[in-house]
Amino acid sequence: MKSQWLGTAVALSLSAAACSSGGTGNDGRPNGPLCPNTFTNPIAPGADPWVVRHEGKYYSVESRDGGIYVYRTDTLTSLKRNAVRVWQPTGSGWNQTDIWAPELHLIDGRWYIYYAAGQPGPSGQDAAFTDQRSGVLESTGPDPQGTYTDKGMLYTGDDVAGGTNPVWAIDLTVHRIDGQLYAVWSGWERNEPTHVTPQHLYIARMSNPWTIATNRVRISSPVETWEIGTQLNLQEGPEFLVNGTHTFIVYSARESFLPDYRLGLLELSSGADPLNPASWTKSGPVFTGAPNLGVYGVGHASFTVSPDGTEPWIVYHSKTQNAAGWADRVIRMQKFGWNADGTPNFGTPVASGVPVLVPAGQCP
Repeated sequence: MKSQWLGTAVALSLSAAACSSGGTGNDGRPNGPLCPNTFTNPIAPGADPWVVRHEGKYYSVESRDGGIYVYRTDTLTSLKRNAVRVWQPTGSGWNQTDIWAPELHLIDGRWYIYYAAGQPGPSGQDAAFTDQRSGVLESTGPDPQGTYTDKGMLYTGDDVAGGTNPVWAIDLTVHRIDGQLYAVWSGWERNEPTHVTPQHLYIARMSNPWTIATNRVRISSPVETWEIGTQLNLQEGPEFLVNGTHTFIVYSARESFLPDYRLGLLELSSGADPLNPASWTKSGPVFTGAPNLGVYGVGHASFTVSPDGTEPWIVYHSKTQNAAGWADRVIRMQKFGWNADGTPNFGTPVASGVPVLVPAGQCP
């Protein structure tokens, strides 16, 4: 069977894109010269990148300035162009601040944006990030940059035994397995006074893109030596990746604000029940930073294909400094391959400023 590289619940378009020239993009980079055949990392500032290819365009989504933006571009190497703010919180609901890691998915002809958010604390911002929950927006039409309606908070398990308030949850993603839609996210077992509890990965079946229909099942916890952090033990940023008959979840481990952030892998046994924890096999780390090259804390990746559909690409963020903090995160990308057993081989991060061939088909 021909391999497929999926970062969303639907197959990615393989049509080629034209290259643009002249002017500048929203990231301030010049559009010309016409179709250079190399690019350098990093490609933009930011974190938690999500990219999807649709009808010859690349769309990416980002939370900033208190809202959610969708970008559109012809070229994978220039993501932050043609920004449209598609949503911002209104009123005094649960999703007023700390908007994190939005993802854009095309499901049954509508676009859905999954995101995490919280409520303002006493000082106007929840500095402890203890109120994070997951929500979903639905497009009113076929345009990824069009208007969206808020479909509300997703049910992610009770915060206390017998309770009705969904427990802390972030980085929710969705995917169809054998025709059934599933949600996977990072969360806590129960709410705690501070965010020192381990973060686990959970899965649940969905009845539609805005409704979780089953109780959550924990499929992975940070128990391996390479996932144990120095301050927090985290698993987050889960993303589906498909290669032929192989279904994977690529996730981030350890602390996102430290230079040892890295990627781990879960593989679903062929034909097995995704809601059975025994159906998933863990391995890792499968992608780590390269301190000797000045690349630290790699994580929270998404996956797409080159314009001609022949190459799988990983788009991820890293830190530029060997020190704690989130402010130095940047977005990077590189082509990857597959091992003989079907698992992804992401290689080693490419150093900043090193020329890399553009994705196949990006230029005529």
